Amino acid sequence: MEDGFSFALRDSTVGIFGLGLMGGSLAMRLKGHCARLIGFDSHLPTLQLALSKNIIDHADALSPSPHRRGARGEGGLGVRVDLLIIATPVSTIIDIIQQLPFLIPNPCILMDLGSTKTDILQSMNDLPARFDVIGGHPICGKEKLGLENADTDLYQNAPFVITPLARTTSNARSAAKQIISAIGANLIEMTAEEHDRILASTSHLPFLVASTLSRSTPRDFAPLIGPGFRSTSRLAGTPSHMMMGILK
Repeated sequence: MEDGFSFALRDSTVGIFGLGLMGGSLAMRLKGHCARLIGFDSHLPTLQLALSKNIIDHADALSPSPHRRGARGEGGLGVRVDLLIIATPVSTIIDIIQQLPFLIPNPCILMDLGSTKTDILQSMNDLPARFDVIGGHPICGKEKLGLENADTDLYQNAPFVITPLARTTSNARSAAKQIISAIGANLIEMTAEEHDRILASTSHLPFLVASTLSRSTPRDFAPLIGPGFRSTSRLAGTPSHMMMGILK
């Protein structure tokens, strides 16, 4: 990061890459806490919805692709951000990280919201020194995704794990803490390996159990399904494209 740069959320431009449930809910809660809020998404209707609801200040329909590298001259983003938060599925997070050197020429704090951390942090560690990186994972969400299901209170009182790297500076830690405080979540710090071992039991296994229950129950049993089955199988409604990168 630049010498003398000290992150202050209220004075900073924050970019959120991915305005689905997690990114959209984050934007709703951060609006007004930062100087400017930029939304990046490859789905134009999502950006239009975010702008129409005043969830973000500026939108960019950026779709990471090797063909976009350098397309905007100074990198690839049309605006400069002080902090970029990636809120996409895990496999997409890694794709985005690999293209950031071509998209962002200026010093930038980078944080993700991915549900697994080890592979993401390995990708972060390969970034140039101008990126001040830190891993993050809020332990919250719903099985219904998309900006239309975003909730300003989604993060309230939720655990929010940060997984610093050896290269993570006190400035990036401060940025993460300011974000977590602004959205009303509770900070927990641990290593990527510890996070992935624990979340495999507390988050990823429950999805597999719910999916197994749902897919192994004959459809003609439906008239006798009650609230117990519905609550136990609820996670099976999570779209598979969200879970495949996590499970892999």
